[in-house]
This record gives sequence, structure tokens and C-alpha cells, in this order.
Amino acid sequence: MSNTASNKNKNVTLDEKLILTPEEGVAGSFISTAVDDTGLLKKIAFTNDDSFNFGFDVVDVLAQKCPDKVAMIHISREGKERRFTFRDMYYYSNKTANYLMYLGIKKGDRVMVVVKRHYQFWFIMVALHKIGAIAVPASYLLTRKDFEYRFRVGHINGILATSDGDVAEEISKAAKNYDGLKCKILVGGGTRKGWSHYNKDIQFFSSHFKRTEDTACGDDPMLMFFTSGTTSYPKMAMHNYKYPLGHYITAKYWHQVDKNGVHFAISDTGWGKAVWGKLYGQWLCEATVFTYDYDEFFGKEILGLLEKYKITTFCAPPTVYRILVHMDLSKFDLSNLKNVTTAGEALNPAIYKRFYDYTGLKIMEGFGQTETTLTIANLKGQEPRPGSMGRPSPMYDIRILRSDDTEADTGETGEVCINIMNGIPNGLFMGYYLDEEKTKSIWHDGYYHTGDTAYMDEDGYMWYVGRVDDIIKSAGYRVGPFEIENEIMKLPYVLETAVTSIPDLIRGQAIKASIVLADGVEATDALKKEIMKYLKANLASYKRPKIVEFVTELPKTSSGKVRRVEIKEKDWNSDDAKP
Repeated sequence: MSNTASNKNKNVTLDEKLILTPEEGVAGSFISTAVDDTGLLKKIAFTNDDSFNFGFDVVDVLAQKCPDKVAMIHISREGKERRFTFRDMYYYSNKTANYLMYLGIKKGDRVMVVVKRHYQFWFIMVALHKIGAIAVPASYLLTRKDFEYRFRVGHINGILATSDGDVAEEISKAAKNYDGLKCKILVGGGTRKGWSHYNKDIQFFSSHFKRTEDTACGDDPMLMFFTSGTTSYPKMAMHNYKYPLGHYITAKYWHQVDKNGVHFAISDTGWGKAVWGKLYGQWLCEATVFTYDYDEFFGKEILGLLEKYKITTFCAPPTVYRILVHMDLSKFDLSNLKNVTTAGEALNPAIYKRFYDYTGLKIMEGFGQTETTLTIANLKGQEPRPGSMGRPSPMYDIRILRSDDTEADTGETGEVCINIMNGIPNGLFMGYYLDEEKTKSIWHDGYYHTGDTAYMDEDGYMWYVGRVDDIIKSAGYRVGPFEIENEIMKLPYVLETAVTSIPDLIRGQAIKASIVLADGVEATDALKKEIMKYLKANLASYKRPKIVEFVTELPKTSSGKVRRVEIKEKDWNSDDAKP
């Protein structure tokens, strides 16, 4: 594995004199690091990772080391508070493992987990890791059609689903056209014909579950995520048992969790961001995670929880910060917050500044994908630059490549790629499940191609431009949407925006800005003219949107990412766009 971040004119070589030392606590058996005088992480190395199994080597070890330490504070949607210790996690994960095996689940089976933010998610995930079954988290917002697709391409063997809403009904409909399920398990209250009932059944099973010589570990497949599907049908990114180790940097050096503090990450368990912020790295650091099982997001409630539970570290997507900065933050005591982070989409500098002005906290941005762990970030000891993703993680050898795979110059936009010629870092996925063609299309010539574009400045900071497919080619210029969106987001009455291309007879492509206004702001022609005047004064002529359209909401994936492709397809396929 290489630990060098570079582009053509920038080669930051790490000091080889830095000595790697084992990390504290449970992580020290597998992870060694070296930091400089400022505390900035410079190197990371792994030992014994070929035998690593998160369930046995972290959860069970902590149950012995600190059985009464709180692993998770859980708040139900009704407001009921539960506190689970590491002893509880050991106890219930073992009972769950025995239960699932009784229902026919075995090593190598693919088990879909659709349980929202219910506390049972943590028992189930650890149990699947212990069994060696492949966990497949999925969103509770999926419909019958979505489940049919996922059952088919994922060869799903079993499913656990929330009893809330119509989720189980949609699954039952999908299962009529699929005969591969060994079991359907309802999690929560109520009963349903043809389903087992987790809450009722789990009490009858043993709390002892032993590791064997055949226990899954290391390079065995552990986890599969469906990608967000911003540009195509979701793909299944498969990770091995070393993946949790890759999230140690996520928790300790980006989130900066405190083993005596409480970490709160806003994310649904159907997506990879949940295990980024609610499970692996946090427990490797022996920290407490906080979970709120809400149905609908309300900024006031989130701020109230930050205050009441004295949250010390907080992570949320940019959308959440956009909402919070439009609230009166002075009404809440956020003095316990020590570090805040964001990922999922690029963060607009205007939002960074507003949040900093209100709280004095610098939002530490990070970048990664379903296929990776934290890849680029503003880590502990590093001064963030508003709008920058940060610098490459020492775990990844990041290159900015042109379309011909040559390295871009400083300041030149190219594709963010990971060099894998010297080995595959823990955290990088194994490939797309049963899809060799798609895997080869992004994993070739010694690099993993992320599909995201950025440029690196003279100090090694990386600046996001957009997805490769989002780049607008207008009158011979290549324009990234994020720069234009940043300028629009400086306007105080703008809540969200998405910049896309539209057909243009002269330029080939022109630029359109879809804008969601803040509550109480009226969408008028006068306001549209004001925005156009502002952009004329602050953007080069080739970057200015030709059209500004007010919308009530932007199309998004169920993980919250803006689907610019949906806006673009609608505009390019409209009657007005046809010759």
C-alpha cells in the first residue's frame, strides 16, 4: 500500500522517520499509526487483519473489557430512551446469530436488513458478521419494484424488515415473484402471515455463540451495499471483513470521537453512511454512538437532542447543515460539541461560514463512496479550507488523472482515482457483485476510478468539481456545477440548488440552475432577475446560467443525494428540446 499523495507538480512524501505505534484499546491489536507534532495522521498500518472479524474481535472483546460501558444510546420515534452496553451487544448479537441459523441462514448467504434506525439493527449486523452471512442493508423507502430488482441481482437468501408502514407488504408482493428467500423476519410489533417475528422469537435462543476455525474473516465477503443510483440502476458494492478497520480513521481522526463522549451521525441504516458513523470506527475507538429513530427530520428536534444528550461529535450531510443555519441556533446550548463533520455531497462554503459564525465550529468535510471508506478529508490537526474536501487520507494513494490516465497538473481538473498498483487498502471494495464488466470499467490499469472530478491545489488540498457525467460542455468550455452552485448558495434566501445542462442550438449545452428557496421567500420574477443580476456580476460569462427555475424540491436518492441526472434527462427529453 502506498502512502503518498501526489499529482504532477505536487509530491508530498511522508517522513519515513515517523515510528508506527499500536493504537490504544481494542484497536491496538490490529492498527498502528504515526502522527506528526501537530497530531496530524501521517501513516497507518494493519496487522493480523487476515483473521479480523468485527463481531468477535471488537464487540466480544469490549464485552469482556468494559461490559458496563454504554455502546449506544437509542431514542425511539416515540421518545423512549434505551441504553445498551457492550455486554448487551454481545448478548443480543449471539442470540440473534443462533436465531438466524435456526431459520436456515448460514455462512455466505446474503441477508437484506431493512429495519430503519431500530436498535435491533446493531444486533442483527453483528450477528451476521459472526455467522459469516453477507449483510445487505437497504432503505425502508423501497417499493415492490425496488425489492424485486434487489432480490434478483443480489440473490438474496433472507430478509429482516421493520414492521412500520408498508415495508413488509411491499416485500411480500416482491417475494411472490422470487423463490430464493429462506426466511422473512418482521422486526418490531405486530404479526404478519408467512413472517417470523424477531422480537417475540429471540428470547428462546442461547446467548452463547462460539468462534470456530471456519469463522469468516479477512478477505471473506462481509457486506454489500447498493449504490445510490444517481446515474443508473444501483450496483452492489461488496466489502470484505477488513472493511471496518478502514473506518478507524473515519472515527478517530475525522469525527474525532472521544471514548468518554457521545457521537451522533445523521444517517439511515439502509446506506453505507450509517456504518461510517454509527458502528465500526466508533466502537473500534470504544465510543458511545447516539441514534434517533425518527420518521421525519426536524431541525429543532435534532438541536434539542444535541443539547439534552451533550453530544460531543456530530456528523450530518450538507442538506442538514443547510437547514440548521436557517434556524436560530442561539436558542440551543451546543457547548458540548467539540467537532462536526459532513460528507455525502460537497459542502458549500457559504454554509460553512454561516455555521461557523453561529457556533464557532469548523465543519470538517470529507469525501468517500459506497465503494470506499473515508478517502479525502480534513483530519484532526489540519486546518480546513471552506469548500475543500481536504487532503488524501494516508490510507489511500490518491491521484488526479486526465482522461488519458496521465496525472493532472496542480489546479487542473481531473478524475479522482486510487492507485492500487502497490496493493488494495482496507476499505476499498472487492468489486460489484456478479458484475465483472462494471467492475472492470472502473477498476483498471492499476487504478480505481471514482467517477468524481476535482483538482488539487499547491498545498495538497482537493476541491470537488462534480461527477464526470455532471460536467457541462458549453461553447468549448468544461464547467463543473459545484462552483456555480457555491455562488448561488451565498444568497441568504436560497436553501438548495442544482446546476445542470440544457440543450442549446448555438452552444450545444447551456446552463440551468434549479433553486429551492428558504421558507417564507416568495418565488417572483423580480427575485429571478435579482439572482441573474447577481450571477452576472460574480461569474464569468461562460459559467452563468441561462435559465433560473424555482422548484419546491430537488429530486434525490433515498440516501439524500441530489439526482442531477433526473433534472437533466427531463430537460433533454422534453418536447422543447427536440429538433
